Amino acid sequence: MGHLFRLAVPTIGASFMQMTYNLTDMLWLGRLGENAVAAVGAAGFFVWLGISVLLITRVGAEVGVSQALGRKDTPQAMRFVRHALLWAIIITAAMATVTYIFAPSLIRFFGISSVSVNTNGAAYLRIVSLAFIFSFVNPTFSGIYNGMGNSRLPFWYMTIGVGLNLVLDPLLIFGWKFVPAMGIEGAAWATFGSQMIVFVTFVYRFVIKEEMGKLHLRQFNFDRIISRRIFSLGLPVAAESGLFAIFGMILARFVAQYGPVAIAVQSIGGQVEALSWMTASGFATALGSFTGQNFGAGFWDRIRKGYRYTLFIGTCLALPVSLVFIFFGDDIYSLFFDQENSQYLGGVYLSILSVSQLFMVYEITTRGAFNGVGRTIPPALTGIIFTGLRIPLAYVLMQIPTLGLFGIWWAISITSVFKGTISPLWFRRVLNHHDGEGAGFPASRLIVLLPSRLRQQWFIKKK
Repeated sequence: MGHLFRLAVPTIGASFMQMTYNLTDMLWLGRLGENAVAAVGAAGFFVWLGISVLLITRVGAEVGVSQALGRKDTPQAMRFVRHALLWAIIITAAMATVTYIFAPSLIRFFGISSVSVNTNGAAYLRIVSLAFIFSFVNPTFSGIYNGMGNSRLPFWYMTIGVGLNLVLDPLLIFGWKFVPAMGIEGAAWATFGSQMIVFVTFVYRFVIKEEMGKLHLRQFNFDRIISRRIFSLGLPVAAESGLFAIFGMILARFVAQYGPVAIAVQSIGGQVEALSWMTASGFATALGSFTGQNFGAGFWDRIRKGYRYTLFIGTCLALPVSLVFIFFGDDIYSLFFDQENSQYLGGVYLSILSVSQLFMVYEITTRGAFNGVGRTIPPALTGIIFTGLRIPLAYVLMQIPTLGLFGIWWAISITSVFKGTISPLWFRRVLNHHDGEGAGFPASRLIVLLPSRLRQQWFIKKK
C-alpha cells in the first residue's frame, strides 16, 4: 500500500496546483467586487465543461497505458500515448474555436441582469479559450504519466505554472509601473501565460526528451481499434463530468435569480470545496493506476486491499474538512469578501455541503477503482442519474419560502449523499464476483430490495 500512497501524494499535489490557479484568481478578483467574481465564475462553467470533455483522452490514456504495462506490453502502451495526444489536440482545437466565437451568447445563458458581469465574463472567456490548447492538453499529459506510474513529475511541472500564476495575477489585474491594470482580463492572461509554460515543459520533457520512453512519433499509424478503446474508456467518465457541468450551469441559472452575489458565493464555494474534491480525485487517480496495473496482472487481492485502504484514507481526510466547513465557513469567505452578507451566505453554503463531504469522497474514490478495472459505465451512470436529479429537486426546494436559495444548495448535498452510497455498494458487488471468500458487502444483503419475481430469478441463477 506504500506504493499507492506514494503515487497519490504527488497526484494530489498536482490537483492542488490546479486548484491554486482558480483560488488565486478569486482572491485577487474579490478585491474588485462580487460582480468580478460572478463574471469569472460564470465563464468558469464553460472551462469546466471543456476539461470534462478532455477526460476522454485523459482517462483513456490512464487506463489504457496502465493496463498495457500491467500486461508487460510496452509497445501497446505507447500506441495509447500517441493516439491520446492526437485526439486531445483535435478535440481541444474544436472547443476553443466554438467557445471564442460564441462567448457572449454562452455567458448570457445564465440570465444575469448585470451588464458588467455579462461583458466582463465574455471577455474573460474569450481570452481563456485561447489557452485551451494548453490547459486542456496538459491533463492528458498528466494522465499518461499517471498511467505509467509516475505522478511525481506532473506535480513539479504544474508547480512551475502555479508559481508563475501567483506572480502574474496581481501584476496583470492591478498593474505595476509600466504594466497597465487589466482587471478581469489580466486574470485571464495570467492563466494563459502560466498554462502555456506548463504545456511547453510537458512537450519538451515528454515528447522531445522522451523521459518516459521512446514515442516513435515518426512510426505513427492511425489505429481505429486503439482510438475506439480510448473513447470507450474515457467517454463514460467525460459524459458524466460534462453532464455534471451542464447540470451545474442550470443550477447556476437558478442561483442567478438571487443576484450576482449568490453566483459569486457559489463560485468561490466550489473552489473551496475542491479541497476535499481534489484530494479524493488524487487518490482516485492513484487508485485507478494501481488497480489498472493489478487488473492487467490479475491480482484481485491487491485491488481489494488498495480500495479499502484508499477509502480509509479518504475518511480520515473528509471528516476534518466537514468540521472546518461547519465552524469556520464565514471566516473562509472573509478572505474573499468584505461584506458581512456575502460572508454569511458563504458560511451557510459550506455548512450545507459539509453534510456530503464524506460521501463525495467515497464516490470519487470508487470511480477511480472502477476506471482501473475498465468498467467506467457504472460510476458514470450513478453520477449522471443523481446529478440530474438535482435539477427537479432544486426547483422544488427553492419554492419553499423558508429555503429559497438554500434549497438549491441542499439539493446538491443530498444527491451527493446518494451517489456516495450507491457507487461503493456497486463496486463491492464487482469485488464479490471475484472473491471466493465473500469479502466486502455481499450482494445477498441487497437482494431484499428487488421485486419478488427478480429475487426468484436470482436464487435460481445462484443454484
